[in-house]
Amino acid sequence: MPSPIAGPHSSRPCPLSTIVTDFYREELLKRQAQLRLQREYYSELAVATAEAALDRLLSRLETLCALDHADQVVSRLLRCIDAVAGRADAADPKKVH
Repeated sequence: MPSPIAGPHSSRPCPLSTIVTDFYREELLKRQAQLRLQREYYSELAVATAEAALDRLLSRLETLCALDHADQVVSRLLRCIDAVAGRADAADPKKVH
């Protein structure tokens, strides 16, 4: 019987690092979507810079998630993005990524 965390066509479970990477990828993609919705409130340069930073993070996400302290690194990056983007829940210490 396939593992509940395995993909639909897989008979073996996904490694934990894949699950973590997928989670953080989804979080970064949410930030990209939010940026696009808020585009009118920022200069073109600010949006382009933020998009480039998110693209770099997404392209290096697997490498970041392979670090021993990946959860701390990527969580901190997400909090920084949230703070810059003005997300209301960014300062809530109970919300941990």
